[in-house]
Amino acid sequence: MKSPIHLNALKAFEASARHQSFSAAAEELNVTPAAVGQLVKTLEEWLDTPLFHRMSSGKTRLVTTETAQSALPLIREGFDKLAQGLDILKDNAISGALTVAVSPAFAAKWLLPRLHFFQEICSQTSVNLNTNLKPVDFTEQRIDIGIRFGVGTWQGLNAEKLMDEEVYPVCSPKFLEDSNRLNTIDKLLNETLIHDQSMDDHTGFPSWSAWLKKAGVTGPLTTKSIQINNSAAVLQSAIDGHGVALARSVMAKDDLAAGRLVRLFPDIYFESPLAYYVIYRPECAELPRIHAFKEWLFKEVGNPRAKRD
Repeated sequence: MKSPIHLNALKAFEASARHQSFSAAAEELNVTPAAVGQLVKTLEEWLDTPLFHRMSSGKTRLVTTETAQSALPLIREGFDKLAQGLDILKDNAISGALTVAVSPAFAAKWLLPRLHFFQEICSQTSVNLNTNLKPVDFTEQRIDIGIRFGVGTWQGLNAEKLMDEEVYPVCSPKFLEDSNRLNTIDKLLNETLIHDQSMDDHTGFPSWSAWLKKAGVTGPLTTKSIQINNSAAVLQSAIDGHGVALARSVMAKDDLAAGRLVRLFPDIYFESPLAYYVIYRPECAELPRIHAFKEWLFKEVGNPRAKRD
């Protein structure tokens, strides 16, 4: 049997419970307090149970009954789901805006130099980049899709592996103009080493100490160092000749190809325990704009679609 109760009655009940007042609920819903009271009364009559205790102490205050209080979280979750459903209906087109969450460094070194290729394919889609190092709430901040570096697990989101990564040292070509400057690995200890502090919170990500140990360098680390908390700035510092950086291969790819950086000692590298993942809300997976952007990403990196986590 279908419920005859209109959604407006549930909205009136939820707002009244939150504000503990018909008047405040009416102001939010842009109706009169009498209208709110009547909607709540209709709901109570249909349920055959009271939803509020009316407390009067100079000013009427509403207190939800125990049963009503236990139902409120589900009702609020239902309204949230309805709002998401309306967003999906509204956004179910290739045209319009696509909001993409990425780190500032990934945007600068990988996505932005390639984004025009996607816009050539989907000229009706405008891309809004949300560049943030901290995790974002996809629902609250209306994020459509994101690219994140990690182990592949983000609560409430689907994740598909996009790219693996290696870690190795790079420097400016100027450093190699003197053939004796870096002709052996131990001479790295004479150089300024550029450290990527943005990776410090990622367990297992290789540091300069770990790379040098793997390379068999046993001497103490040089005291000359630069600490930078942005992977793009780490590479730029190396390009500018300020030292030798421990680079992330995805970030450094274009600079190596263009000759702005040179990879040192290519036989020694770490495979990163972390990778790049495309992440999105499960219910939005097949929205045209999101699907098109996701497919373009996988084609761009030449990586077949991974199984969804």
